[in-house]
Amino acid sequence: MKRRDFLKSTAVFVAGASVSLSALELVDPKEVLASRPELRWGFLVDTHKCVGCGMCVKACKLENDIPYDANVTRTWVERYAMMKNGEVIKDSPKGARDGFTSKLVDQGEAGTRLLRDKDIAQAFFVPKLCNHCTLPACVQVCPVGATYKTADGVVLVDRKWCIGCGYCIMGCPYGVRFFHPVVHTADKCTFCYHRISKGGNTACAQACPFGARTIGNLRDPNDPVAKAVLNERVGILRAEYGTKPNVYYIGLNKEVH
Repeated sequence: MKRRDFLKSTAVFVAGASVSLSALELVDPKEVLASRPELRWGFLVDTHKCVGCGMCVKACKLENDIPYDANVTRTWVERYAMMKNGEVIKDSPKGARDGFTSKLVDQGEAGTRLLRDKDIAQAFFVPKLCNHCTLPACVQVCPVGATYKTADGVVLVDRKWCIGCGYCIMGCPYGVRFFHPVVHTADKCTFCYHRISKGGNTACAQACPFGARTIGNLRDPNDPVAKAVLNERVGILRAEYGTKPNVYYIGLNKEVH
């Protein structure tokens, strides 16, 4: 029996034990940052600047070897339409890889719907990606340690260890994880760690023509991302889960989850 098959067959037992134990153990951020206390990666999204062009999604797929036509992506953009009657409509065709070029909204089994300007009270775009939480649920539930957090706060997946059990995908409250259709392991945004750890930028931030995405060091008070988090009104997604995301939003509407 191969190692991966053996681990899959025992994952249920191991995962059950790991969840119950990890639920009793709170992670001290100071201990996590002990090896590199001067660096903590954070990401800032300015929804006022996002136009839903999809350039970020394209760049991410090409940079990180995510099949271009597959219906999975490490980052995506959602379009929100707040209707005058109080209804909230959301869509993200192909993760917004090709942008939003139509006023037709795909509502699944209900078919398509045409959004008329006169019926819309407000409309905006919201980019989404892995939140690289301070207390990541995905790390807690992984039975083999394939999902882990670096000293500078980035949550990664070791494909050599991943057994494809799917617990991290189910455990993530943000729905940012998926099975890679080629390598068949769990996948997600890595903040382009292979780039930023060498002083580069993330592919999505570099590709954004309007500066809606920025990565920076939350430990540096002079960093633009840190300044925004400290001085501006920023929001995070699903604060009620207590995972303490490190992706912050400017102009986040309360209807966005």
